Amino acid sequence: MFRTEDWWTVWLGTLLIVLAATGVIQTVPRLQGWTTSIRDALPLDLVPGLLILGVFLAAITSIAYGVIKRSSAETGRFLIGFPVIFVLAVLAYVLGNQATLKLYGFSDVIWALILGLLISNIFGKPKWLVPSLQTELFIKTGLVVMGAELLFNRVLTLGYYGLGVAWTVPPLGLLFMYQYGVRRLKMQDKSLVATIAACTSVCGVSAAVATGAATKARKEEISMAVSISLIFTAIGMIIQPLIIKWFGLSEAVGGAWIGGTIDSTGAVVVAGSMVGETAMEVAAVIKMLQNLLIGAVAFVFAWVFVRQEGVVPAVDNEPETGAEIEISTKRRPKVSEIWTRMPKFVFGFVLASLVFSFVLIPWLGQERVDGIVSVTKNLKNWLFTLAFVSIGLDSRFSDMAKMYHGGKPVKLYIVGQTFNLVATMIAALLCFGGYFFPI
Repeated sequence: MFRTEDWWTVWLGTLLIVLAATGVIQTVPRLQGWTTSIRDALPLDLVPGLLILGVFLAAITSIAYGVIKRSSAETGRFLIGFPVIFVLAVLAYVLGNQATLKLYGFSDVIWALILGLLISNIFGKPKWLVPSLQTELFIKTGLVVMGAELLFNRVLTLGYYGLGVAWTVPPLGLLFMYQYGVRRLKMQDKSLVATIAACTSVCGVSAAVATGAATKARKEEISMAVSISLIFTAIGMIIQPLIIKWFGLSEAVGGAWIGGTIDSTGAVVVAGSMVGETAMEVAAVIKMLQNLLIGAVAFVFAWVFVRQEGVVPAVDNEPETGAEIEISTKRRPKVSEIWTRMPKFVFGFVLASLVFSFVLIPWLGQERVDGIVSVTKNLKNWLFTLAFVSIGLDSRFSDMAKMYHGGKPVKLYIVGQTFNLVATMIAALLCFGGYFFPI
């Protein structure tokens, strides 16, 4: 439990949550929005806070990395490259806060990915930087911290109507996309199919990372799923509000549609705000409800892939001739195998949500918990940005092209997202349209 990356993300995430809850960390630097002058985004009085944040994140992640690698030398190698990753993350934040670009969906994580890809594919990836590109360490820790944001008293404000949209369509989308990718498109990398399906049908990056871990997907497969999702998320958050206004849909229906189909939580809020205040609130709650499915999705895929790998050769006799033939039989998957495959950071994610919802709110009150969550949310955002810088730096277009298989992953996403758009619209009309159920 103290030697694996999966468990260390739980310990690091728990540490950050405890430091925020106890008031040790009371504020996290936030860069300002700007329009024409980049100096507005990064005032001088913000620099000391950024330096402290960078040193703190470098310290805790380098200790974890050194223990995982069982080498103090590896800790040193990690620390050499981390400042570069952090500076690129700061630059991504600056670009992501430009008012016009932000309006069109170019958030900090998209800029982090773009900056990393440009450097990696134009200049190459220096060997001394490789130990610092710990994508999964950053993003899984961020996901554990994100659990604190999912407060049950908020995600259940829409009642059964919210659950009707958020929890009925994703399972259908997952099943449709997985069957379509494996049987129709004949994609051999089932872990890639599962990762894209979860990324599209559930909640974007979070689901992609959890499913990728559960299915033992390669790092390149997770990067591809995330990249495709980010591109189409930027498109969807602009087009979908226009469609809602064009057809004159109510804000509740529009918000439910946005929340159930746009992959990124941040993009959901922005797209919902383009429709109206009610749409933004409904969209945010629907997306939070979908985020709660991460653990269940990871468990199901862990179980499915353990069963698939449980096919073992056996010998039987051909009925007519009596000749021996080789057949395949399935053995029952062991609980230990599912446990081994199950991504452990999911437990930290779920536990954080439960503790904040059922322990801290009754104990400290909603206002105090909201203050803590504002801190954990900023910490999560920084960890996500570091992760996307690492994804970009660790990705080569030439390597990704080898996995495109004639564009099948993109086709899978487009067909799957089309299914989700239609199915979610139907669910949104049923639950929030007032045609069948009172609202």
